[in-house]
Amino acid sequence: MNRQAVVAGQFYPGTPTELMAQVGQYISAAETPSERRTLLAMAPHAGYVFSGAVAGATIGKANLADTVILLGPNHTGLGDRLAVWTEDSWLFPGHNVPVDSALAQAIIATNTGFQADNLAHAREHSLEVMLPFLVAKNPKTTIVPIAVSQTNPHDLANAAHGLAQAISASPAPVSILVSSDMSHYISAEDAKTLDSMALQAIVELRPDRLYNTVRENGITMCGVLPMTLGLAAAIKLGAQQATIVSYSNSGQVNGDTSRVVGYAGVIVD
Repeated sequence: MNRQAVVAGQFYPGTPTELMAQVGQYISAAETPSERRTLLAMAPHAGYVFSGAVAGATIGKANLADTVILLGPNHTGLGDRLAVWTEDSWLFPGHNVPVDSALAQAIIATNTGFQADNLAHAREHSLEVMLPFLVAKNPKTTIVPIAVSQTNPHDLANAAHGLAQAISASPAPVSILVSSDMSHYISAEDAKTLDSMALQAIVELRPDRLYNTVRENGITMCGVLPMTLGLAAAIKLGAQQATIVSYSNSGQVNGDTSRVVGYAGVIVD
C-alpha cells in the first residue's frame, strides 16, 4: 500500500512545480556537503515558511546515503511504539519515494521492538515533510519510515542496538534522518536557553543526557525519542562528531518572539 500525502497544501505547497522550486531554493543556500558520510541528520518539520530554511540548510549540507531511515515522533498517538512502514512508496505531489522493504524487514527481524505498522503513519506529518528535501537533493533516495513513541530509555537503547545492527548488515550504505522541532510556545529567549541545553547533549554525543535533559527541564522537543534512538544508533556505527548547522525560531518569520517554536539542524558523522 502506498502512503498518500496528508499535509500537501498545508505544511508545504500542494503543486509539484511550486513545491520543488521552493525546496530547491532552501537547499541551494546550504553549505557544500562534507566528504564524510553523514550517519545521522536532524531537521525540523514545521510548515516550510517557518522551518524550511533550517531543513534545507541541514539536508543540503548533509552527505546522506541513497537509503535513508526516517525517524520521527508520533504526534497522533496511533499505532505501535516503534512503527515501521514496510512496503511500496510514500507519495507527495509529483513524486513517489520507494520504501526499502528488505531493510525494513531486516530492522524488524532484529527483535528489538520494531513492528510493521502503518497506522502510526496514517495522519503523521513529521516524516512526510522531509521527503521533498530528500528527493530534491537526491532523486534516487529510498526510505524506511519509522514513527517513534517508545518512552522507555532501556527500550530505546535496545532499539538503537537493533537499528545499528541492521544498518551494519546492509549491503549498501544507509543514513538516518531524524525529524524534530525544538521548544514549543515559549519566548524566543527561553527557547534558545532550553534548546541549547538539549543541543549541547547532542554535540557531546550523549543520547542518555539528551533524554534526561529534556525530561528534567521540561523541554518540549517533540522528537526527543527518535533523536535519542537515532543518536545512540549513530554512536554504535562509529559517530565521531555532531555539528549544529542552523538554529532559528518561528518568531524570526512572524515577528512574535513571545511564543515561538524552535528549529535546529544537526549533522552527525
